[in-house]
Amino acid sequence: MKPILLAGHTRALTKIKYNREGDLLFSVSKDNQPCVWYSHNGERLGTFSGHNGTIWDLDVSHDSLRLLTASADSSCRMWSVENGKQLFVWHTKTAVRCVAFAEGDKMALFVTDAVMGEKCTIHIVQIEQDPTKQTEKVLKTIVVPTNKVTTAVWGLLNKTIITGHEDGTITVWDAKTGTALHTTKEQTAQITDIQFNKDKGFFISASKDHTALVYDSENLSVFRKFVTERPVNAAAISPIRPHIVLGGGQDAMSVTTTAARQGKFEARFFHLAFEDEIGRVKGHFGPINTIAFHPLGTGYASGGEDGYVRVHHFDPDYFEFKFPVEDEE
Repeated sequence: MKPILLAGHTRALTKIKYNREGDLLFSVSKDNQPCVWYSHNGERLGTFSGHNGTIWDLDVSHDSLRLLTASADSSCRMWSVENGKQLFVWHTKTAVRCVAFAEGDKMALFVTDAVMGEKCTIHIVQIEQDPTKQTEKVLKTIVVPTNKVTTAVWGLLNKTIITGHEDGTITVWDAKTGTALHTTKEQTAQITDIQFNKDKGFFISASKDHTALVYDSENLSVFRKFVTERPVNAAAISPIRPHIVLGGGQDAMSVTTTAARQGKFEARFFHLAFEDEIGRVKGHFGPINTIAFHPLGTGYASGGEDGYVRVHHFDPDYFEFKFPVEDEE
């Protein structure tokens, strides 16, 4: 499994995401240039110029026509994927940490940080079909009284919003009323990533406390726990096989003092049902900050502190591999 190395960023990666079909891969980093690539060969299609600071998050619409980016320059921006032009800017008082399109692409959310006396807030905005009619009007704001939100996603049918927090809390909010429906604190350090399975029936949360937990989306009950010996920065669930992949590594601050092997910068694959480790993929020279499965399950991509995106296409034997118990079925 030879990776394709994508070198388009000058600083650490913060988020990568495939579009729905999986032919495009979007990446953002601590530099101010989001990039879009062809996922099959790693060719760069282009960049989106306009931000003046670190970009923390991105999301791409269902039809792959629009891109949303969340930045530390106190703005959330919408772009045309087709030509790279900026379609709209939402100006905020503080840095924007997370962004996500709702199902159907008619709404989006973005989350602003709690700094300079401002409270951490989830903003829900309308996305107009015609970008010239787009306004900064906010449909709903949800003020988060507790710890800062570090990751946020829409729940099933846009009824809920699920947020991960700095202290390890996960909260489910009612998207219409803004009330907190469920709160759980199964992890003890910052939640770094939340990713759903294909039908949003369950999700995986990665945390700096060296664990990744799989939760039921309905009632937030934990039914799988994966423990590693380093902070987990990203976790993803395969859309076609009962596998998960975890990415992380020791804290970026102490990376220079450690060899790649000791820092544990591999992507690690586990079996979702048996919780057994089934493989490791080396490559990055620093912690893996973000990871994503191809929507068809044919490969995965990872973005690291080293500024590189590595795109992997699985070998045929990956699809044939089974535990003896699985064969009996």
